Amino acid sequence: MSHVLKAVLFDVDGTLVDSNDAHAHAWVKAFADFGVTVEFAHVRRCIGMGGDKLMPEVSGLEEDSPLGAKIAKRRGEIFKTEFLPKIQPFTGAGRLVAALKDIGLTVVAASSAQKDELKALLKIAGAHSVMDAATSSDDAEESKPAPDIIQAALKRAKAAPQEAVMIGDTPYDVTAALRAGVAIIAFRSGGWSDAALAGAIAIYDGPWDLFEQPLLRQRRA
Repeated sequence: MSHVLKAVLFDVDGTLVDSNDAHAHAWVKAFADFGVTVEFAHVRRCIGMGGDKLMPEVSGLEEDSPLGAKIAKRRGEIFKTEFLPKIQPFTGAGRLVAALKDIGLTVVAASSAQKDELKALLKIAGAHSVMDAATSSDDAEESKPAPDIIQAALKRAKAAPQEAVMIGDTPYDVTAALRAGVAIIAFRSGGWSDAALAGAIAIYDGPWDLFEQPLLRQRRA
């Protein structure tokens, strides 16, 4: 039985905006402020997870522990003041989201970012005004690679898993989407290899690459 595509679920960091390195640097600085040394390369490989998964992976600390909560709060402060003003959108990010909406699809952000950060990042991407809805870490019990955020986004989109496709840039997006029963298209723009993105139905360089695909051009014409 075939299913009609109704919705596209977008990751944001590394997918629509070039922010993965910034997030990693913010985490490293926040840990250092509390005397905890973590390797940038290790943190960078965990970007795409939420803090609930990243913190124990890189430091052994739980996000809901007293120290973990302080570090997580500090990370947010550092990211918003030092890094957020400098983040750039990927070429074609806003145009891709608008083009998919123009052909009748529901577009929903499905991000592990915190709600206030997600709003700012979508504005940078030029997608805030065209997204039909957005789900963030606030809408999920567990962050990616758990499927919670994808499932919450499906509810916002009023779509069944078979009626949606996810677009993301990390192995955690791939795993989360597949656990939710959603097919995923992956972008290389987040810095991951094709092998790391195995499980995606297609892999493109970034929003600009998918925007220029013949099928989308034909539908836009």
